[in-house]
Amino acid sequence: MSAMEELLERHGTVGRQAAASRAEGLPARPALHTVVVTCMDARIDVYRLFGLAPGEVHVLRNAGGVVTDDVVRSLAISQRKLDTRDVLIVQHAGCGLSTFTDDEFAAELVERTGSRPDWRCHTFADPAESVREGMALLRRNPFLVPGMRVRGFVLDLAGFGLAEVDGDGSATAVA
Repeated sequence: MSAMEELLERHGTVGRQAAASRAEGLPARPALHTVVVTCMDARIDVYRLFGLAPGEVHVLRNAGGVVTDDVVRSLAISQRKLDTRDVLIVQHAGCGLSTFTDDEFAAELVERTGSRPDWRCHTFADPAESVREGMALLRRNPFLVPGMRVRGFVLDLAGFGLAEVDGDGSATAVA
């Protein structure tokens, strides 16, 4: 059985009922008025990491947890239509996006497909620096709500500790 078939089977047996009971009666607006932007890494369970329940936050995930045009699009909708005001950017140490460069990946795609992508991977060498850049991009974006609060963190996957990234790019452990 393929992984997709297994997931569909799980949905049919317990998944649909469990999801429906957890989402029943919840409004579309996140109760904590917060958005978490993080990496798609399957080891990161945002709900357990922050002790969240369904309906409390929006979670935006992509490769690296980087601030891209699509993240800004989703944040603008979340803020302007669903009243979120706080943004947490959470990238992690040892991210796969630090193992290659945008140019290397584009060259690989050209070699394998004959075409160059019209998008970037947004690779980075230092997750703290990437988080700092993402926070700066959000703070100066004209489409996002003035006065939003943005904080950034680097997650250590070994112990799941968070280090907060200051505007200058330095990181401080969070208790």
